[in-house]
Order: sequence, then C-alpha cells, then structure tokens
Amino acid sequence: MGDPKRPRKQYETPSHPWKADRLAVELQLVGEYGLRNKRELWRAQTILRKIRAHARKLFGLTGEVRAREERILMGRLYRMGLVDENATADDVLRLTVRDILERRLQTMVYKLGLARTIYQARQLIVHGHVYVGDRKVRSPSYLVMRGEERLIRVALPIAAQAGQGESSEKS
Repeated sequence: MGDPKRPRKQYETPSHPWKADRLAVELQLVGEYGLRNKRELWRAQTILRKIRAHARKLFGLTGEVRAREERILMGRLYRMGLVDENATADDVLRLTVRDILERRLQTMVYKLGLARTIYQARQLIVHGHVYVGDRKVRSPSYLVMRGEERLIRVALPIAAQAGQGESSEKS
C-alpha cells in the first residue's frame, strides 16, 4: 500500500516521446474522441495493452487451464462490450485503442445523439447531467458495460428547461 496522497499512475507513457508519426496519430485520436489530454489516451492504451498481454499468455497454456482462463477473459471482455459472445483469443489480439475509446461514456453520449458535439458530451457529463441507470456519472472516461448502453440518459435541471421554454415564448 502506498501513500494515499500520491496515487499510482493509471497509464504508461510512450518509450520515445518525440516520434512524429506517433504524435500525429495521438493528436488525431485526441481530437476525434474529445479527450482532455494525451494522458487519457495513454490510459486507454494501457488498458488495451494489459488485455492483449493476458490473451497472449493464454497461447502458452494448454488443455483445461487454457479453456477456463479463456472463458473468464472472454466473459469479461463481452461484458465490457469489446468482443462478441463467440470470440476467441485471436479476436482479442485484433482489438485497437479505438475499440476502448468507443466504450467511454463521453463517446456513447455523443453517438447516442444526446449531445451535439463530443465536447458538449464531455461538458454534460462533468456538470452532472448524465445518468447511467440511477447513478449520476461525472467521469467522461467511465467505460460503459454492455448492459448499461440503453440506460444512459441526460437529465438537465428543471430551471434550465423552464428557462429555455420561456425564451422561445418571448420571441
């Protein structure tokens, strides 16, 4: 257990910080998914790296142990919404960072049409207007599970909704 005032990093930085091709790809992904900074992208890359490493370990196992471990991994990834029901370890190795970024709450709110832009989706989440089921979620990086997709809703305050109605009546 570490010092509570110094939380552990949730990501790994690139080994070489100034490669032009990687920087261009990162910048494009940050803009496309409305990320606040590259740290959010690196966190998604780290999640993917750990999932893929687990899948590669499965290739070294044999028999019943491999079947059990593969079933556990595939069940977890299916619940996360990253793979289909009948996926294999080969399918896990084909996952990309875009697959992880597509499961973020910010992206889901935008893709469901609850926000006009990806940036507005982030603002709605941070300001506490987005609910997943009965829970208010204020983290744009929240990974939405498969069953939670249909439970996402935006609830704006009553005062804001009433204010919008009054301004349209005056015009």
